[in-house]
Amino acid sequence: MDGDHGKRGTHPVLGPRALNRATLARQLLLRRDPENRMSAKAAIEHLVGLQAQNVKPPYYALAARLHGFRPQELSGLMESREVGRLVTLRSTIHTHTAADCLALRPFAQAGGPDRELRMFLRRLDGVDIGRLTAIGRELLQERPRPVKELREALRAQWPDADPLALTTAARCLLPLVQVTPRGLWGRSGQVTLTTAEEWFGRPVEPAPAPDTVVRRYLAAFGPASAKDMQTWSGLTRLMDAFERLRPELLTFRDENGVVLFDLPDAPRPDPETPAPPRFLPEYDNLLLSHADRSRVVAEELKVRTWKGNRSFCVFLVDGFLAGLWQLEETERTAILTVQPFVKLTRAQHTAVAEEGERLLATMTSATARDVRFGDFAE
Repeated sequence: MDGDHGKRGTHPVLGPRALNRATLARQLLLRRDPENRMSAKAAIEHLVGLQAQNVKPPYYALAARLHGFRPQELSGLMESREVGRLVTLRSTIHTHTAADCLALRPFAQAGGPDRELRMFLRRLDGVDIGRLTAIGRELLQERPRPVKELREALRAQWPDADPLALTTAARCLLPLVQVTPRGLWGRSGQVTLTTAEEWFGRPVEPAPAPDTVVRRYLAAFGPASAKDMQTWSGLTRLMDAFERLRPELLTFRDENGVVLFDLPDAPRPDPETPAPPRFLPEYDNLLLSHADRSRVVAEELKVRTWKGNRSFCVFLVDGFLAGLWQLEETERTAILTVQPFVKLTRAQHTAVAEEGERLLATMTSATARDVRFGDFAE
């Protein structure tokens, strides 16, 4: 399939199914291997983090990908501070390994202030941003503080400034971890912040070279274009890194002629490789990390996975988005409602139901569990 890459300008074409299967393989969604079970920590590192805008999605993301995963595994990693939650890629909260928390935060900031930060900085005319950063760091290294407490402490320093702008700017300028019990499975807690250095007990590292992050991105999301990686990272002007790496990468084109780059030894399965159903949480990075999402989401279905800024939970059939799902739980019951967007064959219906039953057994403690299907919605 890889074709002749020895001649400059040779770019074999990869269709949507070929890209789909390659991406699913990188995303650990093509199969769960019980013989070579990957740990939750290793998966988080390989996937370069899991979007964690809400508390539960990282748990469901790992349940979809790993054999034998239990939510307590991720909770344990958070309590031992081997992983953490902080703002990185696309200025959104991610669950990363401790090492990536300390390294990817500087990488994510390499492009300078993002749009949100620039907006709030404009509302802080007359505030010394260097002093704001220093005081915010001092306050949060003294002890973890809830957001409201941080806001009031900053407001005491700048009583005439916009308190929301002060707090948001501090959160954007500093590498801040949401401390536990926030993010633990089955427990709750308000957002309480401290610095990554304080939480993990070591300094933030220098930003990794873009070339290093390009390789990691391709290992988890490739084959991909520079524009794809820019969508994933929230950064711009990454083409130079791809060009530096071109001699060691393979190049392809998609059906629209876009040049895609890939690691030579990365998996590119046969497009007809079976892809079992998978249930993904809202904001799963599989759906947010390419400029062109057609490798997973048909164009006509894109608008059905979002409402405003809210992302819905989705499921895949034959590797592609096929509908939405919703879980309703009580202390004793768990009902998974599946809403297909495509007509399912009898075999697909059975496979989706079996995967749904697995999700309920893994992610709930209910004794009464049921998978229900809504009517096919065109």
